[in-house]
Amino acid sequence: MAVAQPWKRPELPDEPALKKMNDELHDLRLQAALPSARTIRDRIGKDAQGYWIVNHQAVLDTFQKPDRPHRGRLELIVAVLAEDAGRNDVGEEVDRFKGLWNQAVRETVTHASVQPPEETTAATIDDDVNGAAGPFEDLRKWAQDANEHAAEEPPASTEKPDTADQSTAQFNYAEEALKALIINTAQALWDDKDALKVFLGVVRRSEGFAKMADALEGNRPANATFYDVKSREFEVDRSAARLELVTLHRFLDQHRLKRKWSFTDLEEQTGISSDAWIRWYTHDELPEREALVAFSHMARLGLEDHVLLLGLWDAAHDALEVQKRIEALPSRIGFDEAWTMRAPGTPRLWALAGVGGDDLAAYGPDLASGTAPAFVVAGPAKSGRSTALANIARSLLAAGTRLVLAAPKPSPLRELADRDGVVACFFQDGIGHDELEEALPVTSTEEPVVIVMDDAELLGECDAGRRLQSRLEHGFDEGTALVLGGDEDKLRLSFGWLGRVKKAHRGLLLSPQKRNAGDLIGIKTGDSISGSPITPGRGWLHLGDGRLLAVTVPQ
Repeated sequence: MAVAQPWKRPELPDEPALKKMNDELHDLRLQAALPSARTIRDRIGKDAQGYWIVNHQAVLDTFQKPDRPHRGRLELIVAVLAEDAGRNDVGEEVDRFKGLWNQAVRETVTHASVQPPEETTAATIDDDVNGAAGPFEDLRKWAQDANEHAAEEPPASTEKPDTADQSTAQFNYAEEALKALIINTAQALWDDKDALKVFLGVVRRSEGFAKMADALEGNRPANATFYDVKSREFEVDRSAARLELVTLHRFLDQHRLKRKWSFTDLEEQTGISSDAWIRWYTHDELPEREALVAFSHMARLGLEDHVLLLGLWDAAHDALEVQKRIEALPSRIGFDEAWTMRAPGTPRLWALAGVGGDDLAAYGPDLASGTAPAFVVAGPAKSGRSTALANIARSLLAAGTRLVLAAPKPSPLRELADRDGVVACFFQDGIGHDELEEALPVTSTEEPVVIVMDDAELLGECDAGRRLQSRLEHGFDEGTALVLGGDEDKLRLSFGWLGRVKKAHRGLLLSPQKRNAGDLIGIKTGDSISGSPITPGRGWLHLGDGRLLAVTVPQ
């Protein structure tokens, strides 16, 4: 039997960022018990046609070649190694390597072998506008991006190109890209004549662009979209869907610019109009899936890149659908109005969690059914989880259900302490075993009691933990149920009786921040619904049916 061994690391003396990423990757493999390349390949798996998504040689190349690896391939390998290494948050480990990869990209740009003309290099522009504010900062980044595209390898050819011709082609592309950047910056500054004058003065310092500067001073330029530069009027608000679209477009650009295809070339080869391609690029719209399939055939992408391209499309499509569902929700709704939107004949232990769906109705769990008599409300601070718990408590009281309230920190639940039907309240940092026993009245399926608890992570190790666990295990028979809310991160890492609440496989996520937040409520979630800015009262409801529903929490 072969003994697992570390692999040889590539020599990268002049690329510290790439070396750091490669060293981290080798270290992660060591922590995963040194799996073989074929083992990693097998763990990544095959596509729908039965082909390996990443073959074993590609795995070895990722570790041993002194080149920046394919990002999609790197993410797949890191996810497998992180799982085998027993990491609690595989997604965070993948995100960490994305950051290392981005650093390596910036390092590559700095060392790009092909530069624009000496007078107009990115470095020269950087020196000229150093310290300037606004669009000049964007220009430095744009010029660096132009050098990166110029330095990319030309497409494979059956004839070996002449070295001088190849260099000239790359050289000209960098120069033309810089022209496009200057045009777009002038267009963006047109209404600010002082800033425009300063900018064109900088451009005139390079003799080769002086005439262009003169022309731009008197005539407002059009948008130079054919050079992969988009004017600011096309920018959209940052969102999960926006990030997915940018990732997809970057992948397309990687192959389009490498082959120096114009949008007219795309029209001729794919049968999709150049106007459609331009619109998708300039407005950050999602291309048609059929267009991407045609692009893949046109570029003769390998199986791995073809699968990745369609996977990026699926992710962007899902993110856009999520965004549409969120945008369709009411921005605000009161409890009384939401209460009238519940379905007729709702069970006694039905609780109002939020309003949403195509029919814009009230939704919530039936605590008398499911895999466990429990429901979780999770989210970061200021996401509205205490308000959601108060709504649930009010809806149960309205149906005649008795409640026990627990709120170790200030919470809207405390305002319900005097309501009819509230049989006990715990507002201290802990709950004693005897205290809970004495407070709970006699319960049955005909006369149930629901314990509603805010900031539950503070009570995870209370003396009443064993009794709370028993209620979770036997609540259906004893006529009890538990609704709790708390911090997303702290609940996700909870053990003991608090950890057993996850067995209910249902709950409400408010502004989830981690891609695996869905583990708390029994459903897989990903980047499309996580990481967005905290919006109080906006959440995702899972009722144990495998469907994630966007909802607005009543105020």
